[in-house]
Amino acid sequence: MTCCNETRLDVIWPKPDPKPNRRTLLKAAGSLAGAAAVARPHIAKAQQQVTLAFCSQLLCVTPYEVTRFHGFFEDEGLEVELVYTRGGNAAMQALVGGAVDYAATSFDVAVQAFANGGDIRRFATTGRLPLFALAVAPGQVDAITSLTGLEGRTVGVSALGNADHTLTLFLLAQAGVDSSAVSFAVLGPNLYEALRRGQVDAGMVQEPALSLLVEEGGRVLFNAMDLDDAEAHLGGPYEFMGVAYRAGEREERLEQMQAVARALEAGLRYQREAPIERLRESLPSELLVGGDGERFDEIIARYRGSLYPTDVSIDRASCERVINALRSGGSLKTDVDLDQLLDQEVVPA
Repeated sequence: MTCCNETRLDVIWPKPDPKPNRRTLLKAAGSLAGAAAVARPHIAKAQQQVTLAFCSQLLCVTPYEVTRFHGFFEDEGLEVELVYTRGGNAAMQALVGGAVDYAATSFDVAVQAFANGGDIRRFATTGRLPLFALAVAPGQVDAITSLTGLEGRTVGVSALGNADHTLTLFLLAQAGVDSSAVSFAVLGPNLYEALRRGQVDAGMVQEPALSLLVEEGGRVLFNAMDLDDAEAHLGGPYEFMGVAYRAGEREERLEQMQAVARALEAGLRYQREAPIERLRESLPSELLVGGDGERFDEIIARYRGSLYPTDVSIDRASCERVINALRSGGSLKTDVDLDQLLDQEVVPA
């Protein structure tokens, strides 16, 4: 279960091309103007090498690339290699298999891994809302004006049992709609064309597909990326992106995890207030669809206040909402002990 419908361990970019970050720019300036002119206010720490795997969805990775590019990992003495994989499940497999030090995934991926015997723990959060929106095809906007209008209709999802499918089932239940009266079409992670062409009546899409669909005349029924919609339909924030480690390595990695958490928190706070162009320059060009930087600017400006927290401590109530949705949708068959899965002592609330 993941926002990306891939389950195999498939690395896309083992190490993105390095870009000049805040620290390297200072070093370059120092070589020209003298080290004293650009001296840091503290002594640089010895760099620990760390590998962190995650899926390759644009809005998921933004806090991590911002933190890396602007030197916040380096400030904590960390040299972090960001490993791009095809989906959160692949990132989690890499962690469980020992291929990487940490995995950043949606919370539902961590829950399923834990429920299936994965000895992992979640210690920090970087995303408090799912990256989905339930949208109506342009040709159906007059016929489907609410969740109840989905009865007897076909809804596109990435895969049965994935986070978007589970969330749709939960929303239908909340609206009093019998899910057996709704047909689900499995379309993979790229639903835009099928929805735009009217091959399905509605579907769970991500950005930038959502913006493009609205421009084509589609309608948003529920936008999980909007905090007000999440409050209305989910009861509040809904734990999404965050970082996990192998439980057996807790003691040896505790100080390192705290450093990772401090760096990510600094990155999140910078991301909340920084000029949008500074965030765009943090990202590998491959992540910007068609090189459309302006589209990214619009999307991140619209959602950064809702999607991303300003601290990395885990909100238990947000996690409980995910558990309830997974159970409601029938995707979680076993009990999950959040006291065990969540390590809230690494980053106290």
